[in-house]
Amino acid sequence: MAIVTGAATGIGRAIAHKFAANGASVCLLDISRTQAEAVAAEITRAGGTASAYECNVSDRASTESTFGTLLEQGRVHILVNNAGISHIGTVESTTEQDFDRVFCVNVKGYFNCIRAVIGRMKSAGGGVILNMASVAGSAGLAERFAYSASKGAAIAMTYSVARDYIGYNIRCNCISPARVHTAFVDGYLQENYPGREREMFEKLAKTQPIGRMGEPDEVASLALFLCSDAASFITGVNYPLDGGFMNLHG
Repeated sequence: MAIVTGAATGIGRAIAHKFAANGASVCLLDISRTQAEAVAAEITRAGGTASAYECNVSDRASTESTFGTLLEQGRVHILVNNAGISHIGTVESTTEQDFDRVFCVNVKGYFNCIRAVIGRMKSAGGGVILNMASVAGSAGLAERFAYSASKGAAIAMTYSVARDYIGYNIRCNCISPARVHTAFVDGYLQENYPGREREMFEKLAKTQPIGRMGEPDEVASLALFLCSDAASFITGVNYPLDGGFMNLHG
């Protein structure tokens, strides 16, 4: 069984489809049951196996209840922590409420999900945990104070879990994408640059040295590899998926 949180988002949806296409039974968790069910229906129509659950990962009770139901159904082999929210602002423009909201989902949400499943993975002989981070967690991006801090925490959390549970055959890695073309990007451009969407899209795309944004399916392909037996020697690693963003700006 593979659990994917934030499964109704562009990246989460792509990961769920990729895992199901490769034979995994996928449990889709999202704060919107309706949207999770829509993705599950897509996967079922394509011949895969998927089920949808409403879950607010930032809430301990909601997470424990949902995972309790899932753990009754069988062994969890894979957990993909993908649920997350973004925020734009400097330290001065970020309110306490903004900061708490971002950390509640992006950090506490990961903690809640890992804590809910780690004991069962230990007793079952192992498993794989994959956290979705961001280049914002390793590089200084303008006006991403709270978001960058949360993704830096996700990277550090990955290293800690990998170290603490390596003796239990549990691997933990993370992926740090640069800009990926999702509905969030389109919505952001429409809201902030009406009439200039195409111009700003091209500008954002070219911040990656490769000259374009990533696609959700490219993130999903790396996720599938890192959660597969082919990556059995890989743990405690943060993988930039960034079109050269981190290393090729010279």
